[in-house]
Amino acid sequence: MFFRKPKPDAGSDLAADRPARFGIHRFLQGSSNLFEENRLLKFAIVGLFGVTAVLGTLIYTSNQNQRTVIVPFGASGDLYVTGNAPSEAYLRTMTRNIVALSGTYSAYSADRQFQELLSLVHPSAYNAIRDNLNGILDELSTNPTLSIATYIRPDQPVTWTATEIVVPVEKVRVIGGVIRSFRGNLRIGYAIENGRFWLTHLSEENFNAETQG
Repeated sequence: MFFRKPKPDAGSDLAADRPARFGIHRFLQGSSNLFEENRLLKFAIVGLFGVTAVLGTLIYTSNQNQRTVIVPFGASGDLYVTGNAPSEAYLRTMTRNIVALSGTYSAYSADRQFQELLSLVHPSAYNAIRDNLNGILDELSTNPTLSIATYIRPDQPVTWTATEIVVPVEKVRVIGGVIRSFRGNLRIGYAIENGRFWLTHLSEENFNAETQG
């Protein structure tokens, strides 16, 4: 008996080739999907950085525009600091306080006033201003009848910048019955940090004196 060898079926060749072609196709499709996922991830990271930058800018701007309202007891007017910019009324009030604390005193009141003044002084200028005030205290200790009164001159304008206030003043010095009047400028250096006023320097300039009897 003869057995005839069956002929190869064409469909079986296609079946044999199919796994190889499908494998390449699946590899390419997987690579494409991975590339798309990486690209989306990069976009997400860039977007996250962008949102963070915008939020940081908004928070910074909000802090700079935040208004701190400071109203001392018995005071009136618009006393406030926006960011690091004080209102004119706030500067005028601080100017009057500094002139009174530093320029009107006697042997009895000077120490207490100077301690209050030093509470306004910036740490970077504290030692220098304290030494100047201690020099005045030494003078008062040897001249207990000495007294000083300082007034802001109404006939001259007070001027200021973002860091300094120039105050035209008249100073009256009384000792041993002798009165001497001085006119000049008091220069007040200041800084605003986190809504707080700091005194950075204090000096007198262009003072002329004349004796009054």
